[in-house]
Amino acid sequence: MPDPQLVLAARVQAALSAAFGPSYADADPVIRPSQFADLQANVALPLAKKLGRKPRDVAEEIVANLDTAGVVSDVQVSGPGFINLTLSDAWIAAEAQRALEDERLAVPAADKPQKVVVEYSSPNVAKEMHVGHLRTTIVGDAIARILAFLGHEVVRDNHVGDWGTPFGMLIEHLLDLGEDAAARDDSSVSDLTAFYQAAREKFDGDERFADRSRKRVVALQAGDAETLRLWNVLVEVSKRYFNAVYTRLGVTLTDDDIKGESFYNDLLAPTVQELEDKGIAVISDGALCAFPPGFTGREGEPLPVIIRKSDGGYNYSTTDLATIRYRVDTEHVDRMIYVVGAPQSLHFQMVFAVARMAGWLNEEVRAEHAQIGNVLGTDGKILRTRAGGTVKLSELLDEAAERAGAEFDKIQHDEPFDDATRAAIVQAVGMGAVKYADLSVARDSEYVFDFDRMISFNGKTGPYLQYAAARIRSIFRRGGLSPEDATGPITLGHPAERALALELLGFGAALKQAGDTAEPHRLASYVYAVADDYTTFYENCPVLKAPDETTKASRLALCAATLRTLETGLHLLGVPTPERM
Repeated sequence: MPDPQLVLAARVQAALSAAFGPSYADADPVIRPSQFADLQANVALPLAKKLGRKPRDVAEEIVANLDTAGVVSDVQVSGPGFINLTLSDAWIAAEAQRALEDERLAVPAADKPQKVVVEYSSPNVAKEMHVGHLRTTIVGDAIARILAFLGHEVVRDNHVGDWGTPFGMLIEHLLDLGEDAAARDDSSVSDLTAFYQAAREKFDGDERFADRSRKRVVALQAGDAETLRLWNVLVEVSKRYFNAVYTRLGVTLTDDDIKGESFYNDLLAPTVQELEDKGIAVISDGALCAFPPGFTGREGEPLPVIIRKSDGGYNYSTTDLATIRYRVDTEHVDRMIYVVGAPQSLHFQMVFAVARMAGWLNEEVRAEHAQIGNVLGTDGKILRTRAGGTVKLSELLDEAAERAGAEFDKIQHDEPFDDATRAAIVQAVGMGAVKYADLSVARDSEYVFDFDRMISFNGKTGPYLQYAAARIRSIFRRGGLSPEDATGPITLGHPAERALALELLGFGAALKQAGDTAEPHRLASYVYAVADDYTTFYENCPVLKAPDETTKASRLALCAATLRTLETGLHLLGVPTPERM
């Protein structure tokens, strides 16, 4: 699907070359939206300074050399030298028709596919997921879906916290309860929050238990077979819980995507050794450290990345460096995207800097921190329970479905639903509301978790978009045909038809931008714009009662193209689209 901006940019660049010579063929044509046309080229203004001429004269010469055939219906020079460009209705209609007939909506696959690791969700074993995991899970999954659709080889990586000193305490508590409790999914173990809190309370209040726990950590790190077996019991209980949450959210992570901290345990020592051999890691105050250039403390002293602590233990930085090394040397990836909270920004900057010093990251292999902002309550503070505790993700999703049901029952439905159908729709609406509310804002921004706003069937919400798709399907049901039967041809008469068709042509550009920047909100905003233009079309352009069969066929085709664009876009965001609402 050609992006109108790119099509016009190529035409204007050809005109620049013809008017001022081949050296100007690569000049930025500065294509921007225009309130007087579809788009405008503003290149004449910066170019005039270079040429020593008046901007309007430069613009007139560009227009004189501009090939408008088949694409542009009108060109006007306005103001000091703005070139206003109106696209041909016939070109817009033809491109919308091409999108309708193509299984990928004419969205091209990447010219140079990459192997991309998307690291996201990353909860801790034996701990319940909380609202802080919500954004990393939802945003990361959308990034993975978008990149896969664009033709990249995506490796989903759930870097769970499954190693470290707390596991001595947790294993000993499991033994006290009896591991058969885990096998039968007894709540004493499966309620991860209660399990962890009980273990911590015993550790803090019972010195004998604490001593057992410390010895168990030593055994775990030494690879004791029985301790590893018990550790794996806890991992399996946690996986069942994670998968229940992922299934409910419609997230594409599976057990095969888990590469926890334990996965890299045997790679820590070789990674540290390589950093030492390359002279990057040096002893400082008893610890092994790297000092990437450009990072200093408050007093201007070099800031270290501690790679091995003075007691010989490893830390998160060590694991993250071993992970990068593994991904480069073994998985041979081209790009790594870490969907992690914004407070970890400095950590990743410094770890990436050390990895560049080691030669693991370079121009061919890049790593980026897709920063995630905090989730706030309606009071503007970090979202907490009334008692001040961390909000459990499962409880949040329960409330989302409950509130979605209440709102769903308020709207007028074309037909009645049985209980099972209603329950499935309500679940989809609740999860879609939560996910779209998150994805519709820039991932590095804080956002307010407000059920009243996100569950609404009006405004920039998931339910509004789901309802828009369902409303299109209802047109086809009433007409007694399927969307696949709507083949057009698409013709444009009413301004609302033209606006909708033109919006549909932006799908490929929106996807590419979202993938390039790892910013799903760009796709979320585009999908809303399509739904908004469709609402205007729906209100002004009768479909089944169109004035003639040619217009009816065209409008049905526009409906079909819109439906596929909405459903594809929402699917890539992980938002379900019920067929009926």
